[in-house]
Order: sequence, then structure tokens, then C-alpha cells
Amino acid sequence: MARDHKPSHRRFHLSRRRALAATATVAALILGEIALAEIPAHAAGKPRGHDVSSHQKNVNWQKAKSKGARFVYVKATESNWYKSPYFSQQYNGSRNAGIIRGAYHFAVPSESSGKSQAAYFLRNGGRWSRDGWTLPPALDIEYNPYSSKKCYGLSKSEMVGWVASFSNEIKRQTGRRPVIYTNTNWWKRCTGNYAGFGDNHALWLARYGSSPGELPKGWGYLTFWQYDNGSGRLPGDQNLFNGSMTQLKRFARG
Repeated sequence: MARDHKPSHRRFHLSRRRALAATATVAALILGEIALAEIPAHAAGKPRGHDVSSHQKNVNWQKAKSKGARFVYVKATESNWYKSPYFSQQYNGSRNAGIIRGAYHFAVPSESSGKSQAAYFLRNGGRWSRDGWTLPPALDIEYNPYSSKKCYGLSKSEMVGWVASFSNEIKRQTGRRPVIYTNTNWWKRCTGNYAGFGDNHALWLARYGSSPGELPKGWGYLTFWQYDNGSGRLPGDQNLFNGSMTQLKRFARG
């Protein structure tokens, strides 16, 4: 994912067939904050989903569902100053079409604290409810798209503290820890491959290859895999949930 009020700075391509043909591995699935039964990570029947932002504008949600969308993450906010003008259409429209949805926040740690950005996110669409249709809030944290300071000018320990501050505020206000969206290279470079979030935060991994590959330290499994950056059949980026539809619904309920 990337900021959505300027052109995307990345474009990767991978067919779903290649993504599902990944080498078989075994991974535990995290539901809420509890690791449950192990499942084969290459299972072809996993729920398909996507993530959208203002790049996709008004989405035809019935069409997306007919093409296989079972869940979606919708960009709500960025830093503590940007709100997606398409959030309501995307977030409410997907729910009305019978798609499980959640909201995500694009972090800009150089601009304000994790707590401040979490509070802004929650005021502008990032809430969670135990209705079975709402995924936990997600934190999108990745390379800085605005400058050469790829870690936003923060030290590794400062970045870990920023993520913890964001997470603690989400937990305080919603009762759930946020899903963390990132990629392994960024996590190594900007947090020192910190292992402390793996026990109680679901991982949403961005990796555009034939398999998820190496995970950030602390996570022995992933919950979501973003395997394609905008070239698939669904609007936006393409994702898989690492489990069954039953498990996806349980994950949404918490």
C-alpha cells in the first residue's frame, strides 16, 4: 500500500495462480490474540480479499463480490491530517454487499506520535465492533514515501516505541490490538527486526513473490498476505487470508 493522494511509487505483478502455488509450509493462524490450529499455508481455498484507498474511488462492491472478494481493508486516514474522501462509500458499501471489511491507517511517524495518530484514526473510521463483519483496525507502516529518510528519521528503538504507542491506544479504545501491515525488509531496517509484537498482533505481510518468504522476527505465521500490488481481478491490492471463511469470521468477531 502507499499514500493515496499522490501517484503510487510502486508497481509489482504476480498472478494469483503463482501465489497459490507457493511451496507448502505450515503456519498457525492467529484469531484475536490467540494462536489456534495449524493450517497449510498454501491451501487454495483461502478467502480472497483486497485493500483499497482513494485511488480506487467509488468501488462497485457487488461486482467485487462476484469476482471473489470476501474481505477488504479500506484506507481511512494518514498521519493526523488526511481522511480518505471515499472512505464511507468503500467501508459502508462493502459491508452492504456482504463483504467483511476493516479500516487501516497509513503511518507517518515523523509527523506526530503513535498515540496521536491512533486517536485520529479512531475518530475517523478506525473503530472496531464485535459484529462479525468488522476486521480489527490495521496499521500500515512501511518505507517513507515522502523523503529519503526511509525510517522517518526515527531510530530503531524510537520506531518500536512509536508502534507500541499506536497499538496501546487502539487497544485502550477498542479492546483489540491492531493488525500490523509491513514488509520484512522494512521491519529489519527500521525496527532492528524487533520481535516483541508477534505474540499479540496479527501480521499482514506485503511480499510480491511466489511465497510469503521470510517473516519479520517474532512472527511464526502470518494472518494476511498481500501478494500483488494492483494487477489482480479485485480493485486495489490483492490479499489472501491464511485460513478458512469460518476462521475469518471468528477473527473479525475477536
